[in-house]
Amino acid sequence: MAAPLAAPLTKLAYQTFQQGKSYFGLAHKTLSSQLLTLLDPPRDRPANRLTPELLLKIQQRLNQLLETDWRDAEQGVYPESLLFDNPWEDFFRYYPALWLDMPQIWGRANQKRYQEFSTQIKTEGYPSYYLQNFHHQTDGYLSDMSANLYDLQVEILFNGTADAMRRRILAPLKRGLEGLEQTPPHQIRVLDVACGTGRTLRLVRGMLPEASLFGIDLSPAYLRKANQLLSQNPGDLPQLLQANAEELPYLDNYFHAVTCVFLFHELPPAVRQRVIEQAFRVTQPGGVFVIADSIQISDSPELTPIMEGFSETFHEPYYRHYTTDDMVARLEQAGFVGITSEVHFMSKYWVARKPA
Repeated sequence: MAAPLAAPLTKLAYQTFQQGKSYFGLAHKTLSSQLLTLLDPPRDRPANRLTPELLLKIQQRLNQLLETDWRDAEQGVYPESLLFDNPWEDFFRYYPALWLDMPQIWGRANQKRYQEFSTQIKTEGYPSYYLQNFHHQTDGYLSDMSANLYDLQVEILFNGTADAMRRRILAPLKRGLEGLEQTPPHQIRVLDVACGTGRTLRLVRGMLPEASLFGIDLSPAYLRKANQLLSQNPGDLPQLLQANAEELPYLDNYFHAVTCVFLFHELPPAVRQRVIEQAFRVTQPGGVFVIADSIQISDSPELTPIMEGFSETFHEPYYRHYTTDDMVARLEQAGFVGITSEVHFMSKYWVARKPA
């Protein structure tokens, strides 16, 4: 009798876990918003555009995301344990620091200081588009504290669904690697472009425990955080490099698969194209490129107010263009074929093949 009960109980535990994260995210945003209103009464801050109808639509999308996440785990795309993977140690250690950082974020946002870095942060050698306080982040993506707070901030932003959205790349990635049965698992090579703190690589490792994983990022601080996170996993540590995605330091046709999560909306249009072309160059013929990023107006017109509010509320200088950018045309221009796309909650995914 235990086996038939296991799946429903595990699903209930997952739903409860996600509901708790969602409630926590909402509570945090409500409290921080009330505190901000108390300390700094609204002047020209954007008005709340979330109508009851829009909130219902968002909730429906969230429920669909969680159902898809559970179904993929139940069907064995990835282990059910990934559904409960959460950086609890970081949460308890850095959540107080998140509150302490808020006055700096609010001050920077109100005064429109968008390229502000501490004196100890070295900014030489980085492209100008990268030297931004994205999300009004203290020190942008270039400090250890920024790296320590990032995953927690993103989880709160998306009401506890950031990893659930990241996991949506796993099913197309696994399908993209089909046909490699004759290749020893440890010889399958997967690159994560702009790997950040390593959350995506950690999820890929859960699905592909023996694959050779690689990650690049511009931020040495975020790579240090990624090494810390990924060293908790058994098996080989992914190979991480500090590098610009516009010039990937790998041989042509080297990877069986390339992934890229939540990067393209923070790139200028011309840079988006160069990154896609680099992904094409390093992907093997027949290999797959999987992108996850924000929704766009073409697929989610009813959520246009949210997209417009996001670009106004957060410092995302390239986001507005991204929401109308034709990513399929960009992928085709680079040489990819068989391009498909899908939407889950607040994220959109493209899956593309390099011709065999």
